[in-house]
Amino acid sequence: MSKRTILSVFQILLIVICSIGVWQYTNPDDILSDSGAIRVVDSNNETHYFDDFPSRVVITNTYAATVMRMLDIDHSVLVGVSGDFYDENLWPELSQKPLVQQSAHSEIDFESLLDTRPEIYIVFATNGMVDTGAIREKLEPVGVRVIALDFYKYDSLRDEIDVLATMFGKQAERDILFDEFESIESMVSSKFSNLNEEDRPRIVMEHHASLTRDPVVLTGTSQWTDLIDRAGGLNIFSYLAGHTTHVDMEEILDENPDVLMFDGITFDIGYNAYDESDSCSSHMEHIESRPGFGDLNAIKDDKMWILSGEFAGPMMIHGLPTLAKLLHPDLFSDVDAESYLDDYFLNYHDVDRIGKFVCTSNEV
Repeated sequence: MSKRTILSVFQILLIVICSIGVWQYTNPDDILSDSGAIRVVDSNNETHYFDDFPSRVVITNTYAATVMRMLDIDHSVLVGVSGDFYDENLWPELSQKPLVQQSAHSEIDFESLLDTRPEIYIVFATNGMVDTGAIREKLEPVGVRVIALDFYKYDSLRDEIDVLATMFGKQAERDILFDEFESIESMVSSKFSNLNEEDRPRIVMEHHASLTRDPVVLTGTSQWTDLIDRAGGLNIFSYLAGHTTHVDMEEILDENPDVLMFDGITFDIGYNAYDESDSCSSHMEHIESRPGFGDLNAIKDDKMWILSGEFAGPMMIHGLPTLAKLLHPDLFSDVDAESYLDDYFLNYHDVDRIGKFVCTSNEV
């Protein structure tokens, strides 16, 4: 066989192989449609249509997976995950699934993702570390719908749950879940029937980024602002635009807050975590050492609290009684706030609640 013949055969084989690869990721049957029996609008205001319930989904954040459990959506439809599902006690059915990225905030391995042949990739909608638009530009031309949902904002939580319920035909389960939400919210709000505005503790809520730099406070559009308000408090910096912003320490000193709160995303607390490294006490000592902070009411009255990241996710409504009781112990003296957390883990994760979820300065 001549060299020319061998070269021609090689070229033909190369074309065939490439064609198979293109077909794998751009099968005409997978071309995204602008019509279908099922229609949803995600949190980036993108409209998506489906002819049937999705059967191959990649998901990289635990919030979305939790909502799927809350709606009794079978996790067998999940074909790829991130490294955030490492806990085999909490995620036994997902911890061994193919990885498409190390965490929900890390770089995506697009080759691994496409190897799972997904119909849908669910991502955060407004998280600053996730460029949803760039992801959509890469995946939607090859037939993968990018559904943007957060599940960490109080004002959009129900709408986002409704998106998944509609996608998977779980409207009945959605209604039951929303009834449970309403029951918890009504119980909390009933305790505030005679609450005056001056009785709301004034709170500065710092972001975990404050560990390494000047104060970064959570502001107007932060999910914590809604939680604090519903729990009977007042986020002092809620008037500032955006989710977070830097403030001078003097601004906090001038406000003299009743409570200093910190989100616990980077702390070793939460499910099956017990702050064994004493990160909470170390952080509180760091805050107390700031010039002038020892004179703040919050520190003099031992009202520094660190709450685990679960409180700012789908657990937020079940966690509302815990925050409300921290802020108003007398009003909630007859409420077993932790029982709502117990119910959340038992009913939706099928595990007993274990771990430390709140650190308080009066215990360190």
